[in-house]
Amino acid sequence: IGSIIQIFSLSLLFMIPADSEDINAEYQILLKELERFNKELLYKDRILAITKSDMLDEELEQDLLEDIDVDCDVTFISAVSGKNIQQLKDKLWLMMNR
Repeated sequence: IGSIIQIFSLSLLFMIPADSEDINAEYQILLKELERFNKELLYKDRILAITKSDMLDEELEQDLLEDIDVDCDVTFISAVSGKNIQQLKDKLWLMMNR
């Protein structure tokens, strides 16, 4: 199941694992939870991080990316391999400093 992390009240980071059965459905669930918690948060900048991406080869990652239908930037990350962690940190930093 995915999760939401608020970054300094300016941005939101949604995290959904790559092995999720339906990334789009989980994203919608997170949006509905966010709406129930605080509708104003729906208007914050967001990034969707697909976690556990070390389990994916390039072809599968590209297939997943083509299937993901969300209204924000998508980044594939892996805590195990460190994949795109710095890229994600840089994106969050840019979002916070707009």
